[in-house]
Parts: sequence; structure tokens; C-alpha cells
Amino acid sequence: MGNNIIELKHIQKSYDGIRDVVEDFNLEIKKGEFVTFLGPSGCGKTTTLRMIAGFELPTSGEILLHGKDISALPPNTRPINTVFQRDALFPHMNIRDNIAFGLKLKKLSKEEIDEKVTRVLKIVDLEGMEKRSISTLSGGQQQRIAIARAIVNEPEILLLDEPLGALDLKMRQEMQLELKQMHEQLGITFIYVTHDQEEAITMSDKIVVMADGKIQQIGTAEDIYNEPKNVFVADFIGESNIYNGIMTDTLKVRFCDAEFECLDNYPKGTSTDVIVRPEDVVLTNPGMGQLDAQVVSNIFKGIHYEITLESGENEIIAKSTKSAKVGETVGVYIEPDGIHVIPAEKVLNHFTGVITKHHTVAFADGEFACDVTQLYEGSVHDGKHLFSKEGERIHLTNVPVAIDLPLEHLEMSDNLEEGGTIGEVVSFVYVGDHYRFVVRTESGVDFTIVDEDLWNEHDKVSIVIPPEYITLTLLDSEE
Repeated sequence: MGNNIIELKHIQKSYDGIRDVVEDFNLEIKKGEFVTFLGPSGCGKTTTLRMIAGFELPTSGEILLHGKDISALPPNTRPINTVFQRDALFPHMNIRDNIAFGLKLKKLSKEEIDEKVTRVLKIVDLEGMEKRSISTLSGGQQQRIAIARAIVNEPEILLLDEPLGALDLKMRQEMQLELKQMHEQLGITFIYVTHDQEEAITMSDKIVVMADGKIQQIGTAEDIYNEPKNVFVADFIGESNIYNGIMTDTLKVRFCDAEFECLDNYPKGTSTDVIVRPEDVVLTNPGMGQLDAQVVSNIFKGIHYEITLESGENEIIAKSTKSAKVGETVGVYIEPDGIHVIPAEKVLNHFTGVITKHHTVAFADGEFACDVTQLYEGSVHDGKHLFSKEGERIHLTNVPVAIDLPLEHLEMSDNLEEGGTIGEVVSFVYVGDHYRFVVRTESGVDFTIVDEDLWNEHDKVSIVIPPEYITLTLLDSEE
């Protein structure tokens, strides 16, 4: 265990047994660390925080505090305090009474309460204001009071659930620095939840990137930005150009129809995902880079220009302090240390289902036409029944099968009657010349689909699968 203050071991949380909101979550947090759970809405970060606080119980797994399992302990017996996005201050009390509320419940003396309240008011930079009404404070000041009320109880761990989400941008940026200073002053363990990458990068000792209830990567801000482990992390943290690539030789990778030297070494022929940050794309004279591209847009962003280029079917985003003219051809040069190569994720759509009495296949909340003759070599379907090559009828109703679907042959339609099932777009990433989408059905089954067209998160779509691309394999009925 070492100096870990808290450990989460194989934590799983599901509701109604339908879908895991948090799945096999394993994490060690050292005493005094500032750890941030970072991810999009619905990724499980707040649920994980609530399990640490005791407001939710894990379906399975252990939460250890100093090596002892606290998974079933009620919140009020844990040395943990929580600050929420909405501060929930008492409007009829002044600042002092709001902060002192928990101390009074502990029946501390007036002298002890005054001493502790004065100390935390100094930490949150509101000393001398203890008699002011809550209603006279700005949003940032009210959030400081909420933090003061939590830390005055001297918890071992402070949980912060998107506490800056309701503030405007400037105030949020100021509070990020103040929270970091508070953490350094107090020396207690902070566990912070946000979907804002700037907050995570600014404040954290360690970032836990989450998606779909699973940890995608754990590391420092520098590690995660410079060495993302997959395309989700690369796309979510900062801005990225992401391409399909292939290793052509030792320390050489091909993408965007050009060959580049790189620092990541994989065997020749390895399919890869290639990640290039826009600030690492250098614009040169035509013919002076690894490839030429045409400028299609140029937007001034204050300290740099965001320049969009096209090379064949590939789009390249560059950040440059120099402008470029729309329509002109430029050279593109990328240094080897600006190219991050990882083996391509093996994205498969694999399901289990059953053959229906209509000889369709039922899975993922839907029913799809398919070719059942592939299940038995030499079999024939007469449009109504399946017969073996010997002419005997084969009964298939409710026969369990494994289903494999190539993601490039799945289609999405806004006509909800067209496909075999309906889902919602929950995430997507742009990969060079196409988008890779995750579409989730009502019961939580995920399809991965590629498409050249952009669909938005939360779009409702039907999933269309041509019968010839559905591969079926018989399963034992016990499986």
C-alpha cells in the first residue's frame, strides 16, 4: 500500500443490472495528491466520486482508506468532505455561521470555532468578512465559502464535484489558481471531478481520463498530453490531428499519403493511429516539407492563427504565428518528435444473439435480416425454411449465435424506421478523412461505426446493416 491514502480495487457500479456505469475501476491515490477525474458527461466520474464519499455503494469491489475497506460505511463516518457545483449555502446565515455549521454540530467551544473559522477565511482570502450576508457575495466568493465550510472540518480527503462549473470563464480561471494554492497550503488530498481539460491540466498532480465507465489513462498532465495512449485521450485532451497510418520501416510511418520519420518503433507493416498536435505542424514553402497541402481556412485566434489544410482527402489543422492565404499551396513539415504513433485500436462489433422464427437475427435491442445458410455448410434457404445439403429441414428458432460486424459497413440513418435498431450518438472522433462514432442503444449496447458525414452527440439514429455483412457463428446453447 505504501503511502496510499485511498485505493479503489475492481470497483464496478451498475443500475438495474443493465449497464455498468463504472467498470473494473482500479486506482491508487497518495496522501496529499491532487487527483482529477476527467471525462465527458456520463463517463462515470461523478458516480465514482459519490462512491468514495459514501453517497453510492459499489455493486462490487473495494474502497480502501488506509488499507481498510470503507465501501459500506455511511458518509458521515468517513473523514471525507464534498464540495458540489451548487454550493447549497444557508441563505439566512452569515458567512461565519455557514462555515461554523459543521463545527457546531460537533459541539466545539466558541473559542475553537472562532479560531478555525478565522484560519479558513484567511485560506480562502475572505478574512474580515465573516458577518456579511451570503446574498451579498459574488458566485466566486460563495464557492470559496462552500470550500471553507468543507475544509474547516479538517477532512483527510476533500472531494470536489465540478465546483467551478457555474462560474464565468474569468472567475473560473482565477479559482483554479486559488484552489491549487489552497491545496498546497492545506496538504490534504483533493479528488476533483471535471469535464474541463484546462482545469485538469492547470491544477492536477495526477489526471484520470475516463470514458464509458472505464479508465483510459492515468498520468501527469504532461504525460497525457504528450503521450496519449489511445485516440480518445488524444482527441479529448487538447486538439489533435488523428490519422490512420502504417509503419513502413524502422522509425518510419506513412500517413496522409506521405512518409515521415518518427520516434516510436513498431514492426514494419503495423497498422497505427498517428497523432499530431496542431502546434507541431510547420508550414513551409511548397516542396520543402514531407507533403504539400492547400489552405482552406485561416482564423485569427489572438496569439496564433488556426489554419485548416487539405491534402488529398486528409484534413490537417495547424497553429501558426504567421498567417496564410486561403487557396495557396504550402509545404507541411512535422519533426519526428511531433509525431506520436500507437498501434491501431482493434475496433470490433461483436455481439451474441439468437435466430428468430423469421430467420432474422435478434441482438442489441433489434432484429436484422441475415444469411442463415452460413451457419451450416452447403445448406439452402427456400425463402421460408432452411435445409441441410442432405435435404433435411433445420430448425433455428432461438438458436444462440455470435455476431461479427465490420464497422466500415455499418450505416446510420435519421429515418428511425429504416434500420434494425435505434441508438444515440454518444461520442465521436475525427480520424483523417472520416469520423469514428460510438452509438449506444437504449439498453446500453455500443456499436462502433465509421462515416464520412458528421453526426452530433445525442443524435438519435437507426443502425442499418446490409445482410451480407453480418457474420454468424453457432454457439453452444449453454453459452
